[in-house]
Amino acid sequence: MSNQNFRFNLGRRAFLINGTLTLAAGSICPHALAIQKFQPKLCIGLVTDLHYADKPPAGSRHYRESLAKLDAAAVQFQKDQISVLVELGDLIDAADTVEKEQNYLKTINEKFSKICKNRHYVIGNHCVDTLKKEEFLAGVGQEKTYYSFDQEGIHFIVLDSCFRSDGVAYERKNFQWTDANIPQAELEWLKEDLKSNDKPVIVFAHQRLDVSNNHGVKNNKQVRNLLESSGNVIAVFQGHSHKNDLNTIGGIHYCTLVAMVEGTGLANNGFSTLNIDEQGNVQLTGFQKQQSRKLN
Repeated sequence: MSNQNFRFNLGRRAFLINGTLTLAAGSICPHALAIQKFQPKLCIGLVTDLHYADKPPAGSRHYRESLAKLDAAAVQFQKDQISVLVELGDLIDAADTVEKEQNYLKTINEKFSKICKNRHYVIGNHCVDTLKKEEFLAGVGQEKTYYSFDQEGIHFIVLDSCFRSDGVAYERKNFQWTDANIPQAELEWLKEDLKSNDKPVIVFAHQRLDVSNNHGVKNNKQVRNLLESSGNVIAVFQGHSHKNDLNTIGGIHYCTLVAMVEGTGLANNGFSTLNIDEQGNVQLTGFQKQQSRKLN
């Protein structure tokens, strides 16, 4: 990944340590940072784009194998003693009936829900291909599709971009996946939520907020303006495009995580733990196909 893909705040420098991109204040030399011991106060498990479905593979997507891949992630999460678990969208894949899609959701969530009591689900377009949002929420035991919560002095925001350009919510195949938007009501909520908060902020999303192609939220610039204006947002973690990526825009890191469904076998798994220390430094430890990141 070339340095041309990143934009940094004044006074920051970028360098590589053991192949991991590191962003730090200009006053800290690479050698000093390399020997600092990272002491996290919060460990979060992250997975995205499992696309679980009881159906044969299609191209590079191996739907049934997400069960075994999630089991492998669960072992690592237990070892790392995560206190929060976040799924960044497309937990299930599309089905041709509501009943079948609900069965997909029940099967994968039986495993997912046993990993950690403190769980959060980001709505993805495949989550509501056949279901309605309220049906998905009922299946996972979550009240809302967008909301915020605090944990260990960090403010977390969960966004829902599964709305058409006309503001209508995705459901029952009434949408094109390329038409992802955050509606006005959610934008207003986000503005007020950020305004009332003085803690460091981490955002979780499904569709990307850093690109303007088919994988991006159409009104992502509006969303980014709100995030930048708050002055507290450290990073956004997102899925949807199934690949590792990282962009820094307006001083905020936009980190895209690899999809768990891609590729066959546990060697093609992808998941991560997100660790945050007292200073708000963020370290993403990736496993298998997921790249590790250090975001200061």
